[in-house]
Amino acid sequence: MKLFDYKNSSASYRVRIALNLKGLSYQAQSVSLLDGDQRKDSYRALNPSGLVPTLVDNGQVLTQSLAIIEYLEEAYPSPSILPADRIARAKCRAIALDIACDIHPLNNLRVLQHLTGAMQHSDDDKLQWYQHWVRNGLDALEKKLESSQTAFCCDSVPTLADICLVPQLFNARRFSIDLTPYPTLIEIEQRCQHLPEFAKAHPDNV
Repeated sequence: MKLFDYKNSSASYRVRIALNLKGLSYQAQSVSLLDGDQRKDSYRALNPSGLVPTLVDNGQVLTQSLAIIEYLEEAYPSPSILPADRIARAKCRAIALDIACDIHPLNNLRVLQHLTGAMQHSDDDKLQWYQHWVRNGLDALEKKLESSQTAFCCDSVPTLADICLVPQLFNARRFSIDLTPYPTLIEIEQRCQHLPEFAKAHPDNV
């Protein structure tokens, strides 16, 4: 199994956590988004979208972090990263989609580069854009989870929701977002970061 990823990519970070929680060994191949590795013909031949991560397993090329994680859940079902209860599973997927489909796409590297490149916005404009949309999303997540009775987002163990939450908070800090208004999210994150599977996947450790 081979994972093409970039250490600071939220999407790549998600897949690293999932692989670790599943106890799966893999070979990591760095694709530097800052150096433009994702635009090279060799990588585009593997992933025409020019995005990370890309997972190759048994000769099959898989893209999009949530699709990869769902594949891992089906191909390697134990331990599961989805709650056993169907309502909890739906809520877990909803949180993952809140992050991966609503928050992250507005703020990934290619969007931010387009703002300051072709659209000629300032770095300050870029920062304000990032902070506005991330705060908007985190406000909603805090409200969703503040009454939770579980140690993690949706269960007594980490699930897909936590896999998506932790990388998003990591990158929020990189862009100087004050996370003190989100005590529930921070508590969940801290519980996750005490687990070796999360710690090993952290960008500082890859």
